[in-house]
Amino acid sequence: MVLSVEELAQLIDHTVLKPETTRSKIKQLCEEAIDYHFAAVCINAVHVEYAAELLKNSEVKVCCVVGFPLGATLSKVKAIEAKEAVALGAHEIDMVMNIGALRDENFDLVKSDIEAVVAASGDAHVKVILETGLLKDDQKVKACLICKEAGADFVKTSTGFGPMGATPHDVRLMRETVGPDMGVKAAGGIRTFKEALRVVDAGANRIGTSSGIAIIEDYRWVQYSDSWMQPDKPCWTCPSRMANLSKQPKEVYLWYKQRCLTCPDKDQNVFTD
Repeated sequence: MVLSVEELAQLIDHTVLKPETTRSKIKQLCEEAIDYHFAAVCINAVHVEYAAELLKNSEVKVCCVVGFPLGATLSKVKAIEAKEAVALGAHEIDMVMNIGALRDENFDLVKSDIEAVVAASGDAHVKVILETGLLKDDQKVKACLICKEAGADFVKTSTGFGPMGATPHDVRLMRETVGPDMGVKAAGGIRTFKEALRVVDAGANRIGTSSGIAIIEDYRWVQYSDSWMQPDKPCWTCPSRMANLSKQPKEVYLWYKQRCLTCPDKDQNVFTD
C-alpha cells in the first residue's frame, strides 16, 4: 500500500503515557498533533480535560486509556473511568482487556468487561488492547472475536508497556479475524516509517506511537530526497529545521538560515538559533 505523507499522518495517535508527563508536555503534544494533522492524542485520564480544551477547535481527537496498563482493574472501575473520561472530553477510549481472564478461558468475564466499557463510553469509540505479547495466536483470535461480539470498534495490539509491541504478523492475524469493517490499531515499538508502513500493509488503520513526528519527517525526506539543494521543496525536509550553531560551522549555519528566510514555505519553518 502506497500512502502519502498526509495519509500516514492521519492514521497516527500521537501518544504520551509516561507517569512523569506534565501539562507542558501535554500542551506540546496537542500542538504537534494539530501541526501534523494526526488522528488523535492518546493520553492518561488526568490530562483529558486539558487536552480537550487545547484541541476543541481542531479535528484532532482525544483518546484516553482505561484500565491501563495491566487490564486487571474491576469492570465497574473501568466503566466509571471511561464514563468520566468521555464526560471530560474524550472521543475515544483505549481499554486494556482482562488478559488473565482470557488466559483462564473465562470468556464470559472478558466479554462482560468490554461490554461494560462500551456501554459507559456512549458515542466514543472503544479500542480494546489485547497485549498480544502475552498471548498465543489462538488466544489472539479468540480475543478478537470476543471484542467484536462485545461491540468494540477496534482491536489493538499492545500497551507499549508489555513484553512485545506490534508485529505485522499479529496485525495481519487480527485483521483476518475481525474482517474489513472493524478497526485494527497497531501500537508498541513503532518508531520508524518503515515499521509504520509494514503494519499498515498488514491491515492496521490506526497506529499508536510516541515517535509520530520522526516517522512523518523521515517519510517526507524519502519522498523529497533532493530537497537538500532545492529550496522550492517543502521546508519540512530542509536540514535548516534541525540546524544547531554549536554543531555546524557558523558560515554553514548562516547559509541554511538565510535559505530558510527566502524559502516560499518559510512560514512552516521552525528555525531555532
